[in-house]
Amino acid sequence: MVSNHLPVAIDSSGSDLRIITTSGGLITAINSFLRRNKSITDHFSHSYWVGVPECSPATWSKAESLLPAATFEYLPVFINKNIFEKYYDGFCNTAIWPLFHYFPSFAEFNEADFDNYLKANQSFLDVIINNARQDDIIWIHDYHLLPLAELIRREIPRITIGFFLHIPFPTFEMLRLMPHEWQQRIIKGMLGADLIGFQTIDYTSHFLESVRMFLGIDHEMNIIRYDDRLIKADVFPISIDFDRFNKAYDDPNGQRIKKMLKEKFSGMKVIFSVDRLDYTKGVKNRLDAYELFLSRHREFHEQVVFILVVVPSRHTLPKYAERKKIINELVGRINSQTGNVRWQPIVHQYTSLSFEEMVGFYVTCDVALITPLRDGMNLVAKEFVASRQDKKGVLILSELAGAARELTDALTINPNDTKELAEKISEAFSMNVEEQHRRIETMQARIKQYDIFTWADDFLAQLKNIKKKQQEFQVKFMDDVSRMTMLEHYRKARTRLFLLDYDGTLVNYFPSPLNARPGHALLELLGDIASQSQNDLFIISGRDRNILEKWFGQLPLNIIAEHGASLKLCGTEWRDLLIEKRDWKADIKKIMDSYVKRCANTSLEEKRFSILWHFRNANAQQAKLRASELIMELNQFGHNLGLQVILGNKIVEVKNKEISKEQTVRNILSKRQYDFILAAGDDVNDEEVFRVLAGNENAFTFKIGGDASFAKYNLHTPQMVLSTLHTLNHIMAYTK
Repeated sequence: MVSNHLPVAIDSSGSDLRIITTSGGLITAINSFLRRNKSITDHFSHSYWVGVPECSPATWSKAESLLPAATFEYLPVFINKNIFEKYYDGFCNTAIWPLFHYFPSFAEFNEADFDNYLKANQSFLDVIINNARQDDIIWIHDYHLLPLAELIRREIPRITIGFFLHIPFPTFEMLRLMPHEWQQRIIKGMLGADLIGFQTIDYTSHFLESVRMFLGIDHEMNIIRYDDRLIKADVFPISIDFDRFNKAYDDPNGQRIKKMLKEKFSGMKVIFSVDRLDYTKGVKNRLDAYELFLSRHREFHEQVVFILVVVPSRHTLPKYAERKKIINELVGRINSQTGNVRWQPIVHQYTSLSFEEMVGFYVTCDVALITPLRDGMNLVAKEFVASRQDKKGVLILSELAGAARELTDALTINPNDTKELAEKISEAFSMNVEEQHRRIETMQARIKQYDIFTWADDFLAQLKNIKKKQQEFQVKFMDDVSRMTMLEHYRKARTRLFLLDYDGTLVNYFPSPLNARPGHALLELLGDIASQSQNDLFIISGRDRNILEKWFGQLPLNIIAEHGASLKLCGTEWRDLLIEKRDWKADIKKIMDSYVKRCANTSLEEKRFSILWHFRNANAQQAKLRASELIMELNQFGHNLGLQVILGNKIVEVKNKEISKEQTVRNILSKRQYDFILAAGDDVNDEEVFRVLAGNENAFTFKIGGDASFAKYNLHTPQMVLSTLHTLNHIMAYTK
């Protein structure tokens, strides 16, 4: 486990060293998992936690014997104080934090801060490479360490790395406010991981969009092909130790606090709120709404109290000190103007709470008010729900917190809507016990089903799965033994199938697609192979059927046009495999045509079932940017039209989702059993074919080029494909 801080800090201010358990949702969640999850001890011989201890190496050495017993070993990262301040207080909390939480006006972009951010990540790297081995698993946490996975990958290429972002990931429009170099380092840094986890589907989508926009790389089912690896981005909403909070309801200390609060606020409704001091938490909005509630519902005067706990955080930063001042002044004004000598509407504490104190407040309050302006998850909401063993209480939750995606039975509000929040407080107080019971019970079932242990097990299981996919998806050039095996397999086979892409597979790409016509030698070779009774040869191309007919119509082979939209079996007429739909084309063509005008040396190609934007001849950098913008616009427009947008080899293609090489090949295989299959292709569409044939022991699949693939083997160039086909043809002639 790698996080910014270790779960302990050393206080050396007094005469004796004191060990302090650090707090926060990330630390609490990981600590619970490492302490109690049996799968860790069952599957791993050692566990380590890498992080900053906030003390000198000498102090750490003295304190090591005092550290609490744990199921893991501590690996401290010591960072120079000046570097740490610019890394943590600087870049992390004045650039990334405000920008990722949609406060761009608060973001400060300081080059020295960014340089020290990289230096701090290098310090983490030094500790890791001195302790890690090739077969270890490294799980990196949060925004402090965005570049770290790529740094580790350079040093230990095959190691398994997971990364989880605990805060929101913003939209592309937010991220592009950063300098270009920073954008690249952040995105490429995250792509050093094998699995990248986010709290919600929104954050995952924003990341995938940014990868497409910044790097020109699309994804398929949340899987990105980058640097000859498969990388998965997925949703893993972090959770809590449900049983710990639920059982704490009967804890004597918690019950003592509950009794004290009940006596102190006898006969009154209690609202409870706890947050770190942070402008993203919406405390001011909450206080404004409470004040409005009191002005509209005077019947609650002297009948309600709002217990507001603000936990100290980053108080040395100006924005946080300013926020503390605003909260203090607002609490003072509301209490003085609305309260009286008998009643204080708000009880405000600026302090940290122990676990027992927190649970005591949770189980006492009538309403938990959790309304951040933006939050990755917000575990306080889940803790409140889990602790209510009595099934009572109402949760008012911001729709902009990640937890709102799961806790759908909370009263959700827009935290910027003061009137709505005021009315939801009134609605919460009027909710009957039966309704409270139903809502709490439903939310508890969700948290219990996907608790912190399930969350971590899910992440590690998906990390294992993507590593398995990576092993299938590799660059593999055929050696002499594999080549002889293929030739012998071919010689013995009675039924043979050839599935051949055209452009980039049988011929090189040309600046003008019309110049890629087959030469006499290629036509003769294909004719020889196709004329053998044992052989079925299919040309499966994205080309229009008219040009394929013109080039190959005279040969005894089968032709599939537009990736599976039209079929011409040998000796038959063309047959469409789906109904042509024209209603989407005009609007799509209009969008794509605007990019032809905006990017020189690009062109459109309209087919019966698809439209393509070609950018092979354009300036590479400009075309990459325009392609990303075009894909985003097309995806937004065609979301509900049943269309698929594909970034291919120097093309962007829009086609009907029903068209796929995968389905075409499945149909071919359903008609006849084959003893030998050879499939070759160079583009993203051909990966569909390779996946269909992946488990077929009679299939020999080839990816053209040096990219990783689901194909069994790679061939460098179309010329090597032709050489392979010539060899097979000679075997056939020799056998005859």
